[in-house]
Amino acid sequence: MRAQLISETAVTGQLLVQVLSAFDDKQLNTVPFEGSWTAAQVAEHIWKAGDCGVVYGPSASTQRAADEKVNAIRALFQDYNTKFNAPEMIIPGNAPHTQTQVMEHIHQVWDKLTTAANTVDLNEECLAFEVPGFGPFTRLEWIKFINIHTRRHIRQLENIQAHVLKEQLV
Repeated sequence: MRAQLISETAVTGQLLVQVLSAFDDKQLNTVPFEGSWTAAQVAEHIWKAGDCGVVYGPSASTQRAADEKVNAIRALFQDYNTKFNAPEMIIPGNAPHTQTQVMEHIHQVWDKLTTAANTVDLNEECLAFEVPGFGPFTRLEWIKFINIHTRRHIRQLENIQAHVLKEQLV
């Protein structure tokens, strides 16, 4: 279970760095279409959501399977027809970001997540925050949630990149 989680976290982090590395400063801060975040804003949302504060916060033992809610999380976030409103605390600001700033934040957050995947008791429930409709997540479920959520946004970043590149050719 832990080895698979560590591997999944590493692959997700590599994919995220790869897609973000393809943007230059201007592209990162270009609104691709009306109503969309910029790639820099998506990155900021990812680093805010993946901060691991909940994973390292208060926790308690539980009697249920540590991965009980993973399939429901995956089903929800892999439904690309469903749009979500981010909680206020992880909504990105409007300030532009440089490629260097984005990569520093992403690496910091992913280092914390990788450390958590390697070290925390995955069976304990996190008590600091609950995703509405799910109840408390175990640490395993939170780390999986961050990975699944990030994969959804990697897809969004690829879409933004395609729009930004297309606009540059016009």
